[in-house]
Amino acid sequence: MKSLFKTVFIIVIFSAITRVIGFLFRIYMSRTIGAESLGQYQVSFSVFMVLLTVVSSGLPFIVSKLTAKYRTTRDKKSEQKMVTASLVIAVVLSIVLCGLVFAFMPVLKLVFADDKCITLLLILLPALVFSSAYSTIRGNIWGQNKYFSLCATELFEQIVRVFLFMILITGTFKMQDGATISAVSMTGACLLSSIMVIILYLAKGGKFKFSKDKALYKDIIKQSAPITGVRITGSLVQPLIALIVPLRLVAAGYTSAQALSLYGVAMGMSIPFLFIPSTIIGSLSTALVPDLSSAVVKNDTEYIKKRVVSAIKFTIFISALFVPLYMGAGETIGIFFFDNALSGILLAQAAWVVLPLGLTNITSSLLNSLGYEVKSMVNYIVGAVILLVSIWFLPKAIGINALIFGFGGLFLTTCVFNLKMLKKILGIKLNISKFLIFTLAFIVPSASITSLVCNLLNNFMPKFFSLAISCTLGCLFFVLLYFVFNLIQFKTITCWIEQKIKHRKVKKLKRKKRKRIAFFVHKS
Repeated sequence: MKSLFKTVFIIVIFSAITRVIGFLFRIYMSRTIGAESLGQYQVSFSVFMVLLTVVSSGLPFIVSKLTAKYRTTRDKKSEQKMVTASLVIAVVLSIVLCGLVFAFMPVLKLVFADDKCITLLLILLPALVFSSAYSTIRGNIWGQNKYFSLCATELFEQIVRVFLFMILITGTFKMQDGATISAVSMTGACLLSSIMVIILYLAKGGKFKFSKDKALYKDIIKQSAPITGVRITGSLVQPLIALIVPLRLVAAGYTSAQALSLYGVAMGMSIPFLFIPSTIIGSLSTALVPDLSSAVVKNDTEYIKKRVVSAIKFTIFISALFVPLYMGAGETIGIFFFDNALSGILLAQAAWVVLPLGLTNITSSLLNSLGYEVKSMVNYIVGAVILLVSIWFLPKAIGINALIFGFGGLFLTTCVFNLKMLKKILGIKLNISKFLIFTLAFIVPSASITSLVCNLLNNFMPKFFSLAISCTLGCLFFVLLYFVFNLIQFKTITCWIEQKIKHRKVKKLKRKKRKRIAFFVHKS
């Protein structure tokens, strides 16, 4: 468990740095290239991202699982054949998708309002091929539990993209068109990143061994297809939401301008906050995939059960920790970040969605790790149907809150089905009911304290300090309740610290011993 949380910590830190750089870069890019160029780039980039989902979602996950399996059985040759086969599938698939773009070019010209978007998409297409190779090799690094290298490659891609953009827009090779610069920097970053991971793979002893075994290719495609299907479904649901919600709000009596404004506030300002805890939960999922895959190969049922239960409880704790903050300080958060009180009010109303969202993320990852990708996909599709039904029928009754209810229905349905499936697969009681009930009970007083302090400090303090103090106190009170009701024990933490100190002392003594032996050998 110690190594797992150490891994999660490493991934969280790297993810945070990468996302901060990406966030600051988006601000810099938007201010540098202007609204029109940014709009052109975003339209073409949204199409590119759908294509990228096809080649970089399911395959890396399966490569990581199979890598962990072959590492456990020490079958190096099979691992190398699998990586090569996956690489062939990914590259061929990306080339086919590029061909489809060219084949449907007349249709795209009708869909895109601006011909410049077509040009930008063509510039981005090579990045699809580079990314297919990049994501596949990263899947192998993931399966080897080399999390530092895994995170470093992602950070490298982000830094290279920023660097290339700044060179092209300000350097000797200065270009005038901001949208083109954005597309070129993206493609260049993908090229250099793919070269980097291939070099890293070869430097660590990896080899490319082509296999003519058709069964190997079929097995990889069969396992990766359901995960890819879920990601594609998610990608396609987004434009459907964007189309349906404003349409149904207008049908409910809102003007077109009001409908678009409400949708923009909800999706652009409020909903993104719900996904913040997913950074930590996603890091845990990343760490668990090869870990559980190895345990499945060893048939270590007890280990799997312990990992599953502890992962679910950790997810409940992390997700619920954010709920009282959003409930208590939601309106102030909206005003501070966007100067929009409505976004904060919607965030407070949507805060409860964070918990089923987190559970959906972790349980889907657990099912995929255990080899139940198809059933996980079916559960998500059922939830997606509930989302679409909600945003079609409920706006007349509850307005934009239909979107919140829909997302809640999606994640609540999916996580309940996933939990039942895990219980059935493992043949155990997950024993999370007591933990979950206490957690839900802790949310109300924690939210009340956050709200009370926030409203009080807003009268004589800047919003930043008001949020920082109230949210910190809300978090501390929430965690304190866990200690009071013995859901987290001081003894567990102190034991962990003592073991860590003891481990360091042992390492230090061993280092001194090796130095002494080396000294006497040299002297003799």
